[in-house]
Amino acid sequence: MSHETLGIAVAQFAPSASREGNLAVISDLARVAADRGADVVVFPEYSSYFVDPFDPSLAENAEDLDGSFVRTLTALAAELDLVVVAGLLEKADDGRRVRNTVVAVGAGGIRSVYRKLHLYDAFGQRESDWVEPGEIAPPQLFEVRGMRFGLMTCYDLRFPEVSRTLADARVDVALVPAEWVRGPLKEHHWTTLLSARAIENTFFVAAADHPPPLGVGHSMIVDPQGVTLAQVGTATGVAMAHIDRAVIARVRRVNPALELRRYRVTPR
Repeated sequence: MSHETLGIAVAQFAPSASREGNLAVISDLARVAADRGADVVVFPEYSSYFVDPFDPSLAENAEDLDGSFVRTLTALAAELDLVVVAGLLEKADDGRRVRNTVVAVGAGGIRSVYRKLHLYDAFGQRESDWVEPGEIAPPQLFEVRGMRFGLMTCYDLRFPEVSRTLADARVDVALVPAEWVRGPLKEHHWTTLLSARAIENTFFVAAADHPPPLGVGHSMIVDPQGVTLAQVGTATGVAMAHIDRAVIARVRRVNPALELRRYRVTPR
């Protein structure tokens, strides 16, 4: 492994309506990741608070970016010397809906923020009734030991333009907190789309989901050729892989697809 090798972990758990309980699980799993040599650990979408079905308690439990959830993540990141990535309910402007937000937090505070672009108004769900969509903006990125990371969330996986904007921003790793709802063929969609986003952009993808019965589980880390390097399964737990930026360079020498493409992504 080269000097650019970096430890990345995906931590799978089922967030609940207990904010304190969620933080306790996050702390335990982050310690497991740190003990295994992680520099970055990714937690699921809605890690700060989650109920099914959605109800007005979402807004009641939403926080600002300087709230207790992010402060606790910052202290944890400082203690364990890693970057913690997790989904939270952020307060929105209208007081009724929330923002589905992902933060990357290091010892010095927030490193990057992403607000979910594509809301889950599909498969009989209506996320937009409760969540305010994020604004289209240039990717907010962060770096760890020379590797560049970008963020996206769950349903965004079905829109390849999102990951392509990360590739355009020279991202090495796309991080995907998710609550990928179970249903017919949904496990197949999840694993296929994660591999597809990695293959078409020739970068690493690391995704953390809720386990069953609500999510599909199978949180995983995928390399630039779509090969699964590590995977959790369907229980609460951590999967860990060491990734090397040199792998991206080797894949792109053989398959320079990003250079050969003839289309660009433009906002709608």
